[in-house]
Amino acid sequence: MDGFVALYIFMLAAFTGHVIISRVPVILHTPLMSGSNFVHGIVVVGGMVALAHADTNLERAIGFLAVLLGAGNAVGGYVVTERMLEMFKSSKKGGKQ
Repeated sequence: MDGFVALYIFMLAAFTGHVIISRVPVILHTPLMSGSNFVHGIVVVGGMVALAHADTNLERAIGFLAVLLGAGNAVGGYVVTERMLEMFKSSKKGGKQ
């Protein structure tokens, strides 16, 4: 029964995420995603919890993959945010010329 609960939670999370993201206007998508990188941290924590409760090698591999992909997603989100913010900085050095 434990697997069915996990599958149910996964399906609810996927549906909720799809509904929320599909209603965001295109112009707001990048700022919204860059401002919500904490969600990726929750994915990493969830992967670590799954990894801590893993009993078989397959469960450990899936948990490790979840942590690895979640961490990569979080780091990538911050890198994209930094690049986006760099686009809005002035290219002139040392004041007015």
